[in-house]
Amino acid sequence: MAFDRSREHRYLAPQQLHAVADASGKHRALVLMLGYCGLRWGEAIALRGQDVDLARRRLLVRRNAVETLGTIHEGTPKTRAGARQVPIPRIVADALASVVNGDDDLVFPGPHGGYMRRVRASEGSKSWWKSALRAAGVEPMVLHALRHTAASIAVSAGGNVKAIQRMLGHESAAMTLDIYADLFDDDIDTLLDRIDALANAVVDGKSVAD
Repeated sequence: MAFDRSREHRYLAPQQLHAVADASGKHRALVLMLGYCGLRWGEAIALRGQDVDLARRRLLVRRNAVETLGTIHEGTPKTRAGARQVPIPRIVADALASVVNGDDDLVFPGPHGGYMRRVRASEGSKSWWKSALRAAGVEPMVLHALRHTAASIAVSAGGNVKAIQRMLGHESAAMTLDIYADLFDDDIDTLLDRIDALANAVVDGKSVAD
Protein backbone atom coordinates (compact mmCIF):
# COMPACT_ATOMS: atom_id res chain seq x y z
CA MET A 1 0.00 0.00 0.00
CA ALA A 2 1.37 3.42 -0.96
CA PHE A 3 1.12 6.41 1.35
CA ASP A 4 1.06 10.07 0.44
CA ARG A 5 4.20 11.57 1.99
CA SER A 6 3.03 15.06 1.09
CA ARG A 7 -0.08 14.77 3.25
CA GLU A 8 0.15 17.30 6.05
CA HIS A 9 -0.61 16.39 9.62
CA ARG A 10 -1.65 18.72 12.40
CA TYR A 11 0.24 18.37 15.67
CA LEU A 12 -0.39 19.98 19.03
CA ALA A 13 2.54 20.95 21.21
CA PRO A 14 2.26 19.42 24.70
CA GLN A 15 1.29 22.82 26.14
CA GLN A 16 -1.53 23.12 23.60
CA LEU A 17 -2.68 19.57 24.28
CA HIS A 18 -3.01 20.31 27.98
CA ALA A 19 -4.78 23.60 27.31
CA VAL A 20 -7.34 21.85 25.11
CA ALA A 21 -7.74 19.02 27.62
CA ASP A 22 -8.32 21.46 30.49
CA ALA A 23 -10.92 23.26 28.37
CA SER A 24 -12.71 19.98 27.61
CA GLY A 25 -14.35 19.68 31.01
CA LYS A 26 -15.56 16.14 31.65
CA HIS A 27 -13.75 14.98 28.50
CA ARG A 28 -10.30 15.94 29.85
CA ALA A 29 -9.19 12.32 30.40
CA LEU A 30 -10.28 11.35 26.89
CA VAL A 31 -8.32 14.19 25.27
CA LEU A 32 -5.19 13.43 27.28
CA MET A 33 -5.42 9.73 26.48
CA LEU A 34 -5.86 10.34 22.75
CA GLY A 35 -3.07 12.93 22.72
CA TYR A 36 -0.53 10.81 24.57
CA CYS A 37 -1.53 7.22 23.74
CA GLY A 38 -2.64 7.64 20.12
CA LEU A 39 -5.69 5.36 20.09
CA ARG A 40 -8.06 5.55 17.16
CA TRP A 41 -11.49 6.97 17.95
CA GLY A 42 -13.24 3.61 17.65
CA GLU A 43 -10.67 1.99 19.94
CA ALA A 44 -11.09 4.75 22.54
CA ILE A 45 -14.89 4.65 22.76
CA ALA A 46 -14.86 0.84 22.98
CA LEU A 47 -12.56 0.78 26.03
CA ARG A 48 -14.03 -0.79 29.16
CA GLY A 49 -12.81 -0.73 32.73
CA GLN A 50 -11.20 -4.15 32.39
CA ASP A 51 -9.05 -2.82 29.56
CA VAL A 52 -7.35 -0.20 31.75
CA ASP A 53 -4.56 -1.47 33.99
CA LEU A 54 -3.60 1.53 36.09
CA ALA A 55 -1.17 -0.47 38.23
CA ARG A 56 0.94 -1.49 35.22
CA ARG A 57 -0.01 1.64 33.28
CA ARG A 58 -1.21 -0.19 30.20
CA LEU A 59 -4.26 0.03 27.95
CA LEU A 60 -5.42 -3.25 26.45
CA VAL A 61 -6.78 -2.45 22.99
CA ARG A 62 -8.90 -5.37 21.84
CA ARG A 63 -12.15 -3.75 20.64
CA ASN A 64 -13.11 -1.23 18.00
CA ALA A 65 -16.48 0.50 17.72
CA VAL A 66 -17.40 1.63 14.21
CA GLU A 67 -20.40 3.67 13.12
CA THR A 68 -22.19 2.38 10.03
CA LEU A 69 -25.36 4.01 8.71
CA GLY A 70 -25.95 5.75 12.01
CA THR A 71 -25.48 2.63 14.16
CA ILE A 72 -22.33 1.84 16.16
CA HIS A 73 -21.16 -1.76 16.04
CA GLU A 74 -18.41 -3.20 18.23
CA GLY A 75 -15.85 -5.54 16.73
CA THR A 76 -12.16 -6.26 16.91
CA PRO A 77 -9.38 -3.82 15.92
CA LYS A 78 -9.11 -3.22 12.18
CA THR A 79 -5.85 -5.20 11.85
CA ARG A 80 -3.99 -7.87 13.78
CA ALA A 81 -1.47 -5.24 14.86
CA GLY A 82 -4.35 -3.15 16.21
CA ALA A 83 -4.79 -5.55 19.14
CA ARG A 84 -2.07 -4.33 21.48
CA GLN A 85 -1.00 -3.02 24.86
CA VAL A 86 -0.38 0.72 24.95
CA PRO A 87 1.70 2.39 27.68
CA ILE A 88 -0.04 5.06 29.75
CA PRO A 89 1.96 8.12 30.86
CA ARG A 90 1.52 8.98 34.53
CA ILE A 91 -0.54 12.11 33.86
CA VAL A 92 -2.97 10.11 31.73
CA ALA A 93 -3.20 7.35 34.34
CA ASP A 94 -4.09 9.94 36.98
CA ALA A 95 -6.81 11.36 34.73
CA LEU A 96 -8.20 7.92 33.87
CA ALA A 97 -8.41 6.95 37.54
CA SER A 98 -11.30 9.37 37.96
CA VAL A 99 -13.36 8.03 35.04
CA VAL A 100 -12.84 4.25 35.16
CA ASN A 101 -15.75 2.49 36.88
CA GLY A 102 -16.80 -1.16 36.67
CA ASP A 103 -14.90 -3.72 34.60
CA ASP A 104 -17.71 -4.01 32.06
CA ASP A 105 -18.55 -0.30 31.92
CA LEU A 106 -17.45 1.88 29.02
CA VAL A 107 -14.69 4.24 30.11
CA PHE A 108 -16.01 7.03 27.87
CA PRO A 109 -19.79 6.51 27.51
CA GLY A 110 -22.06 8.77 25.53
CA PRO A 111 -24.75 10.99 27.11
CA HIS A 112 -27.20 8.09 27.36
CA GLY A 113 -24.75 5.43 28.46
CA GLY A 114 -24.03 3.95 25.03
CA TYR A 115 -21.08 4.55 22.76
CA MET A 116 -19.93 8.13 22.37
CA ARG A 117 -20.52 9.60 18.93
CA ARG A 118 -17.63 11.07 16.99
CA VAL A 119 -17.40 14.82 17.51
CA ARG A 120 -16.93 17.41 14.78
CA ALA A 121 -14.95 20.61 14.40
CA SER A 122 -16.51 21.73 11.13
CA GLU A 123 -18.06 25.13 10.61
CA GLY A 124 -21.40 25.35 12.35
CA SER A 125 -20.58 22.57 14.79
CA LYS A 126 -21.34 23.20 18.47
CA SER A 127 -19.46 20.19 19.76
CA TRP A 128 -17.52 20.16 23.02
CA TRP A 129 -14.38 19.53 20.97
CA LYS A 130 -14.75 22.66 18.89
CA SER A 131 -15.58 24.68 22.01
CA ALA A 132 -12.46 23.37 23.77
CA LEU A 133 -10.25 24.28 20.81
CA ARG A 134 -11.67 27.78 20.75
CA ALA A 135 -11.26 28.24 24.52
CA ALA A 136 -7.64 27.05 24.30
CA GLY A 137 -6.87 29.39 21.41
CA VAL A 138 -6.20 26.52 18.98
CA GLU A 139 -7.35 26.63 15.36
CA PRO A 140 -10.08 24.11 14.39
CA MET A 141 -8.76 20.62 13.76
CA VAL A 142 -10.25 17.15 13.55
CA LEU A 143 -10.10 14.97 16.64
CA HIS A 144 -7.91 12.48 14.75
CA ALA A 145 -5.13 15.08 14.99
CA LEU A 146 -4.67 13.90 18.58
CA ARG A 147 -3.39 10.57 17.22
CA HIS A 148 -0.84 12.49 15.19
CA THR A 149 0.00 14.51 18.30
CA ALA A 150 0.71 11.30 20.22
CA ALA A 151 3.12 10.20 17.50
CA SER A 152 4.83 13.60 17.56
CA ILE A 153 5.27 13.53 21.35
CA ALA A 154 6.59 9.96 21.25
CA VAL A 155 9.18 10.85 18.61
CA SER A 156 10.22 13.99 20.52
CA ALA A 157 10.64 11.86 23.64
CA GLY A 158 13.14 9.65 21.80
CA GLY A 159 10.88 6.73 20.96
CA ASN A 160 12.21 4.46 18.23
CA VAL A 161 10.08 3.62 15.22
CA LYS A 162 9.32 0.05 16.37
CA ALA A 163 8.02 1.24 19.74
CA ILE A 164 5.86 3.89 18.08
CA GLN A 165 4.60 1.36 15.55
CA ARG A 166 3.43 -0.91 18.38
CA MET A 167 1.88 1.99 20.29
CA LEU A 168 -0.15 3.12 17.28
CA GLY A 169 -1.05 -0.38 16.10
CA HIS A 170 0.46 -0.03 12.63
CA GLU A 171 1.08 -3.16 10.57
CA SER A 172 4.76 -2.37 10.09
CA ALA A 173 7.50 0.08 10.97
CA ALA A 174 7.62 1.02 7.28
CA MET A 175 4.01 2.17 7.53
CA THR A 176 4.85 4.31 10.56
CA LEU A 177 7.81 5.84 8.75
CA ASP A 178 5.71 6.57 5.67
CA ILE A 179 2.94 8.26 7.61
CA TYR A 180 5.22 10.23 9.93
CA ALA A 181 8.30 10.71 7.76
CA ASP A 182 8.28 14.43 8.58
CA LEU A 183 8.61 13.74 12.31
CA PHE A 184 11.57 11.43 11.88
CA ASP A 185 13.21 13.86 9.45
CA ASP A 186 13.03 16.54 12.12
CA ASP A 187 14.48 14.11 14.64
CA ILE A 188 17.63 13.66 12.54
CA ASP A 189 19.04 16.95 13.83
CA THR A 190 18.46 15.84 17.42
CA LEU A 191 20.19 12.54 16.69
CA LEU A 192 23.09 14.39 15.07
CA ASP A 193 23.50 16.59 18.15
CA ARG A 194 23.61 13.51 20.38
CA ILE A 195 26.19 11.79 18.17
CA ASP A 196 28.32 14.95 18.17
CA ALA A 197 28.11 15.10 21.97
CA LEU A 198 29.21 11.47 22.30
CA ALA A 199 32.06 11.94 19.84
CA ASN A 200 33.24 15.11 21.58
CA ALA A 201 33.17 13.34 24.95
CA VAL A 202 35.43 10.61 23.59
CA VAL A 203 37.83 13.07 21.99
CA ASP A 204 37.91 15.26 25.08
CA GLY A 205 38.47 12.21 27.24
CA LYS A 206 41.44 11.11 25.16
CA SER A 207 42.97 14.56 25.16
CA VAL A 208 42.69 14.73 28.93
CA ALA A 209 44.21 11.27 29.28
CA ASP A 210 47.11 12.24 27.03
